[in-house]
Amino acid sequence: MKLLLIGSASVHTFRYLAGIAPQVSEVHLVTSGPLPERYHAANLGRVLQVDFSLRALRTASRIAALIDELRPDIVHVHQANSVAWHARRALAGRRMPWLLTAWGSDVLLLPQQSRLLRSMVAANLAAASAVTSDSLHMAAVCRQLAPLRRMDVLNFGMDELPAQPDIAAKPLSVLSCRLHKPLYRIDAIVRAWAEVEADARFAGWSLTVAASGSETDALLQLARKLQLQRIHFTGFVTPDVLAGLYRDARLFVSVPTSDATSISLLEAMGHGCLPLLSNLPANLEWVLDGVNGAIVEDVARLGTALKAQLLRAGDNEQLAEAVALNRRLVSEKGLHQHNMARFADIYRQLLAH
Repeated sequence: MKLLLIGSASVHTFRYLAGIAPQVSEVHLVTSGPLPERYHAANLGRVLQVDFSLRALRTASRIAALIDELRPDIVHVHQANSVAWHARRALAGRRMPWLLTAWGSDVLLLPQQSRLLRSMVAANLAAASAVTSDSLHMAAVCRQLAPLRRMDVLNFGMDELPAQPDIAAKPLSVLSCRLHKPLYRIDAIVRAWAEVEADARFAGWSLTVAASGSETDALLQLARKLQLQRIHFTGFVTPDVLAGLYRDARLFVSVPTSDATSISLLEAMGHGCLPLLSNLPANLEWVLDGVNGAIVEDVARLGTALKAQLLRAGDNEQLAEAVALNRRLVSEKGLHQHNMARFADIYRQLLAH
């Protein structure tokens, strides 16, 4: 099976390429930036760099020329935004199946920005031979936007389930590792942590803020302004280092304003962290409030929720009970290679039709 993968220059696109490569005979890539060496697959063929912005009117013809040259069996497009707009125009008139994978903001946020963008996203979804989403909620939104030929719900998954964590050995540590962008509201986490440091019951706890982004400097200034003593900013870390941060954390906190199924959430659950999450539909598909984690309904009261979950996460028996359920969920629904095989099954089913 010859696959043409089309997606932005994102770690998610590159990680998908590396994961799906063993499932196909050859894979080719259209992307918007250089492919890091670590994601090169043995059966990787052509790599074409293009501009996916809406003003890049030649992009569709460049992709079409590559399609005519390669004659792939199937095309897989990632994100229902301008990436799919270019791909859809390139595929026009060509009788080959193509799969469109929605990532989150492309269907949850972009259509709200203007009538024109909503129309573009809807047309992209309707034109695809099949669509995938990583949450039931996002699948429902896709169906509201456009008539779909087929929808499958599956995620990219975490690489592998880590070894059983030693709950008793975990230090009293909280982890935030989402990007430092307004969407992820890391500032709310920092302010909530100030309430924790002011409470003598939690004197032994510390907060690690990993990752980086446009708000990093402002977050550092906020921590200084609040005179926080037990907060550590790591900056960007490698996957191995991040895995160690998950292993050491008892509580994982993530409160974005919008999200699909987050790989960070799956990794935290797999490594034995108790999740504290914002009230988003995709999160509710993984965490039942008060059972295997907690949902904070009002982020303005995150400090109160954070302290309540620290009491729970600090109890080895309670934490172990939640961890057992979370690891089972990840094992059954959130492992990378298993889900890559499921994507390959979709390819074969589309080709059979």
